[in-house]
Amino acid sequence: MNDDNAPAANAERTERIATRSRAANWKKPPRRIETSECITCDSCLRSCPEEFGAIFDRGLDVVIVPELCSGCPVCVLECPVDCIYVDEDWAPTDDSMWSHVEVTPVSAP
Repeated sequence: MNDDNAPAANAERTERIATRSRAANWKKPPRRIETSECITCDSCLRSCPEEFGAIFDRGLDVVIVPELCSGCPVCVLECPVDCIYVDEDWAPTDDSMWSHVEVTPVSAP
């Protein structure tokens, strides 16, 4: 991401967190991680673009918050075990995960 766009992108992410909703202009469905196939290597977490920041480590599981996921393929391309899929039937994120999202800072530049 261009550094000039970082403040706007972070503001948009903050807005998505506040409203707990996906961006209206995102046409692709979000991604999901199949936990039974995931080896918890965190490659996807490290590769998720900062403006989305949709992937979180929850101890034994790595999860994608669909409201923050644009559906881009960056994490899919980095996953060594191909356990990330399109989630056409995604469900809203539960409150306990949102609490985790709200306390997890965006990575520093």
